Amino acid sequence: MAKQRTIKNPVSCSGIGLHTGVDSTITFKPSPENTGIRFIRTDVEGCPKIKADIEHVVDISRGTTLAQNGNRIHTVEHVLATLVGLEIDNILIEVTNKEPPVMDGSSKEFVKVLQKAGIVDQKHEREYLEIDKAISYNDPVNKTDISVLPSDCYRITCIIDYKYPWIGTQYFTIHSIDDFPKEIAPARTFSFLSEVEDLREAGLVQGGRLDNAIVILDKEVDKVEIDRLRKLFNIEENIKIGTNGILHGVKLRFENEPVRHKALDVIGDLALLGMPIKGHVIAARPGHASNVEMVKTIRKEYGKKILQKKYQAQVSSDYLFDINAIKKILPQRYPFLLIDRILEMQPGESLTAIKNVSVSEPFFQGHFPNQPVMPGVLIIEAMAQAGSFLLLHTTDEPEKKLMYFTGIDKSRFRRQVLPGDQIFFKIDLLKLKMGTCKLHGIAYVDDKVVAEATFITTIGDRKE
Repeated sequence: MAKQRTIKNPVSCSGIGLHTGVDSTITFKPSPENTGIRFIRTDVEGCPKIKADIEHVVDISRGTTLAQNGNRIHTVEHVLATLVGLEIDNILIEVTNKEPPVMDGSSKEFVKVLQKAGIVDQKHEREYLEIDKAISYNDPVNKTDISVLPSDCYRITCIIDYKYPWIGTQYFTIHSIDDFPKEIAPARTFSFLSEVEDLREAGLVQGGRLDNAIVILDKEVDKVEIDRLRKLFNIEENIKIGTNGILHGVKLRFENEPVRHKALDVIGDLALLGMPIKGHVIAARPGHASNVEMVKTIRKEYGKKILQKKYQAQVSSDYLFDINAIKKILPQRYPFLLIDRILEMQPGESLTAIKNVSVSEPFFQGHFPNQPVMPGVLIIEAMAQAGSFLLLHTTDEPEKKLMYFTGIDKSRFRRQVLPGDQIFFKIDLLKLKMGTCKLHGIAYVDDKVVAEATFITTIGDRKE
C-alpha cells in the first residue's frame, strides 16, 4: 500500500490571477495525515480553512471557485491537478488574495516549486476509491460525455472536437498519473479570440496575457481589431496575427496542447472528490460544469464507500460503521455511548443505527432492577447520538466538531424497551441553515415504534 504524502518544506510562488487580475502569492505548507487539501486566504481575517471538496464549489465560470462563509478562492483547478499529479495527499495552501497566480497558464511552475520543496511519505496509508463498475455523466446540450471505468490505476483519456482547423479533433491519453509532470503539467490554458472580449466584459480573464494563455484565431482580424485588443488588455507591445493560427504566433509545447490542458482541468476538478481514484477517466468535450457534475455523480454512487474507507478499518456489506468508527466521530464513551452500529447513511439526509440492549447495561442496576426497563431519557439520548453522527458529517472535519442541543420537541414514548431488545433508530435531517439544524428521530423494536422526537441543535468546535 502507498503511503500518504505531503511536502517537506514550505514553498511559494507569485503572479497574477487569470480571471480576477489580482497580484497573488501562493504558499504551500506541509500538513498532517488525513487533513487533505485545504486553502486559506491570508488576506481575510478569520478566514476558515476551505477544504478542496465538491461541497464548497460555488462557481464554474471558466474555472472552478471554492467558498466558505463568503470567502472565495477562484480558479483552483490548476493547483489541484498538480497535487493529484504529484500524488500529494495533505497540504495547506495559503493564498494572499482571492485567486492563485496563473503563472504561465499551466501547472509547470507549481510542479517545479513543489518538487523543490521535497515530497515525503507519511505514516498512514493512502486510501483509494476503487471504481468497480462503469459510471457516466452525459450533457446532451454541450455534447459532453464523461465516464470512469474500472482500472488498476488512475488513467485519463481526453477528446476535444472543435470546428476550427487550427484545433479540430484532438485525442490524448496517459496510462498512469505518474506521467503528469512531463505530459500534462506544461499544457497551457487556451481560449478563442471570439470569446476573449466577451469574457473580459463579463469580468473574467482580467489577468489574461499573451504569456499566460494561448489565444486561438477563430476569425479574421485586422489592424483595427488588434489595436482594440491591445487597449483592452493593456498590452504595449505589437501583437502579431500569427501564421500558426495562434495570436502573436505563440509556439505550442505539444502538437495537441489544448486537449492536454483539458485533461489537466479534468484531473483538477475530479480532485474535489476528496480521495484519489483507481479508474480510467474518459472525457469527451469536457468543461468545468461537466467535470463538477461528474464528481457529484461519483460521490452519489460511491458516497458510502468513501466514508467507509475514511473511518472503517474493515469494510462490511452488513453495516456501514462499527463501534470503532463511531468512536472516531462521537465524543461519548462507556457507559454513555449508546449506539453500536450505523447500518445506512445518506450524508446530509438520513441515517439508520442500532443499539443492542443487554441485561448487563449499567442503568438496569438502578432503574427498576426487579423489572428492568430501559429509561426513556436514554432512548432519546441514543437517538440524539445517531442524529449527531449524521449531522457532523455535514462538516469537513466531523471528528473535530460537537453537536449541542437547543431544544427537544414532540417527544413521545410508545412502548417499553427491555433487555434483549435491539433498537433501530431512523434519523432524518429536516433543516440545516447557518449552523442550526432540525432532526427527527424514530426508534423501533421489531418494527414497532417505541419512541420519537424532534431535535433542534447547533454545531460547535470540540476542544483538543
